[in-house]
Amino acid sequence: MLLLAGCGDADSAGGTAEDGDGGTVPSITVRAGGDPITVDPTQYCLDGEGQRYRTDPTYLEVAPDTQVLLEVPDVVAEAGWSVQVFDERLQERIGDIDVPAGSAEFDEINTSDVVPPTYYLVVVEDSDTDACEGLSGAWPVGFIRADGAATTTG
Repeated sequence: MLLLAGCGDADSAGGTAEDGDGGTVPSITVRAGGDPITVDPTQYCLDGEGQRYRTDPTYLEVAPDTQVLLEVPDVVAEAGWSVQVFDERLQERIGDIDVPAGSAEFDEINTSDVVPPTYYLVVVEDSDTDACEGLSGAWPVGFIRADGAATTTG
């Protein structure tokens, strides 16, 4: 499918990105019918310090009934993670999906599982309440399903 806007590079799951201070943060990989794309976090707990990153949002234009594959690096799989489903503005959480402990891949989401045609899936690393005051990693990915009139995000 068509990638409308992206960030990161095309490395496989388990990739890392520079944080601007010489540290590295993990990236995730998303595939929904086309080539895999790499997504950098919007926030992450790095070396005990909560970090927020300015990144351009990643959006995918997808066909209905397409399997979504999410891949995380080992460090995220070991910490545990889940998927949060948000509306097209990332304001209202409309669902939560648990991922089995220790899993580095999750493919039990279909692009038609979410009712609105425009939505976000946010991969969220389980937080360590002692580190970073509970801040965890977050990787949002927007989906625009071709079966409906897409609303603009902003």
